[in-house]
Amino acid sequence: MAGRKKYLELISKSIAAAILIALGDYALLKLGSPIGPVIFAFGLLGVCYMGLNLFTGKCGFYVDDNIRTLDLLVILAVNLVAGYLIGVAFAATDPEIAAAATNKVAAWEISFPFFLKSVFCGMIMYIAVLLYRKGTPLGIIFGIPLFIFCGFQHCIANAITMGVATTFDWSIIICVVGNFLGSIIIWMFARNITS
Repeated sequence: MAGRKKYLELISKSIAAAILIALGDYALLKLGSPIGPVIFAFGLLGVCYMGLNLFTGKCGFYVDDNIRTLDLLVILAVNLVAGYLIGVAFAATDPEIAAAATNKVAAWEISFPFFLKSVFCGMIMYIAVLLYRKGTPLGIIFGIPLFIFCGFQHCIANAITMGVATTFDWSIIICVVGNFLGSIIIWMFARNITS
């Protein structure tokens, strides 16, 4: 019973995280640059302040927080599926963002540069959440617009965008791997000075 309750909470907090990131992605698709990337930061601020489960916010803390592999995979799956479905709902309400999402997905490709953009996004996400844990939201406020302006790739945001475009792109797998590796790489270099 306790295990069931734990996973219901895990799933609930993962759905809530997807909703917040989806709201940020909606603003990005609706408003574009420069204001969209700034407002997108609302999503991660909400995730951190409410203690929700966002895959890209957990990856770099996989070891330090003793996160079980199964739990991380559940968070990822729920974030991706919930995010995609929320994106589909957005598309039904706003054809304008559906067109923007379709154009965005069409630009993605399975390539090494796309993978590197995913790695760099993972690095920024780890730093943003780490700084929040150290007592400042500045990593989120500046980090989220930074990865968007640079064209770096965030797997959960990309799943939401695919939902808005009502399509699927295999680059999401590269993005997931890149985000995870980026978070772990920066954690490995920084762990001796962040503890």
